[in-house]
Amino acid sequence: MSPTTKKYGLLAITALLTFAFGAAGLSKLAGVEMMVATFDAIGWGQWFRYVTGVIEVGSAVLLWVPGLQWIGAGLLVCTMSAAVLFHILVLGPSFVPALVLGVLSAIVLIARKPA
Repeated sequence: MSPTTKKYGLLAITALLTFAFGAAGLSKLAGVEMMVATFDAIGWGQWFRYVTGVIEVGSAVLLWVPGLQWIGAGLLVCTMSAAVLFHILVLGPSFVPALVLGVLSAIVLIARKPA
């Protein structure tokens, strides 16, 4: 794979993650009914929805800050790991989207982690 392909592939993954987590985080912070219901089902209270929303939006921003991209990606890996577990243990089917976003976040983490 050429360096140019890697560069633009990483840029595309970062843009995808930014849109996905920006939208998901903002919907959590805005109190979209589906998000409120999801976090009710988790049973930890709505404070957890707000924390998750702040982490997602903040991480989406960090993905573009030079030197801090790996922190944003690392937070997203942790968030999606928890999301996969919540889907398997509490919420039911369809943990695949969280798994895919977690893997994409891990790719950015590996690519952007300082030496």
